[in-house]
Amino acid sequence: MKLISWNVNGIRAAAKKGFVEFLQGCEADLVFIQETKAQPDQLDSTLLEIPGWGVAFSVCERKGYSGTCVYWNKETVGDPDEVVAGLGIERFDVEGRVIMARYGDLCVFGNYFPNGGKGVDRVDYKLDFYDHMLQRMNKLRREGRDVVVCGDYNTAHEEVDLARPKANKKTSGFLMEERLWMDRWIDDGWVDTFRHLHPAARDVYSWWSYRGGAREKNVGWRIDYFLVDEAARSRIVSAEIHMDQLGSDHVPVSLELRPRGDT
Repeated sequence: MKLISWNVNGIRAAAKKGFVEFLQGCEADLVFIQETKAQPDQLDSTLLEIPGWGVAFSVCERKGYSGTCVYWNKETVGDPDEVVAGLGIERFDVEGRVIMARYGDLCVFGNYFPNGGKGVDRVDYKLDFYDHMLQRMNKLRREGRDVVVCGDYNTAHEEVDLARPKANKKTSGFLMEERLWMDRWIDDGWVDTFRHLHPAARDVYSWWSYRGGAREKNVGWRIDYFLVDEAARSRIVSAEIHMDQLGSDHVPVSLELRPRGDT
């Protein structure tokens, strides 16, 4: 199965920059989108009725903010057995930050993790979200599910994951308390798939500020991830960051997994 995650920074804006063409040519089975910044009734058929694709949304109550969705390839994987929007926790679900597609025992989450840059309260909100997400992941794992969690995590884990670590030690997205949560996930048996396959990779990022020509200078951050359970480590075929893809301040990240039992 090939999976893609992409923060498009507004799906209507992305549609004007080739998003539909990207989807039709990406050869993925599931594509998870963050920061849709739109509710379905604000979208036209070009995004809701893409030939060969189904779609479901996790809607933010505040228009023009947050939101996630998942597109699935009807020809390769068909309709999910279940799509669940949210965590069942109102303070998170009103922002449309989580959507999960289930195929049998495989549960794939697409998340838009909160940005803590607006103050202490939002950092606390972000860390609370991390906590509840980890609880959900571990619960499903204990039930024997295969769990994949992708999305914009809004945190660079290690110094190698951003171009200017020393200058950003007090910036949300690289605060020690945020990074420690990433440590906790890894220590709890979750695998950063890109870093697993590319341990020595440097200067590979998934987000750049629009300011100061950051992308042209490659002054970026790696904040978009695919995490899988330790039990699935041997099933990882590829994990990539598609730095050449235009259309957003983020680029897509992808993961390919073998089926359970394949070698």
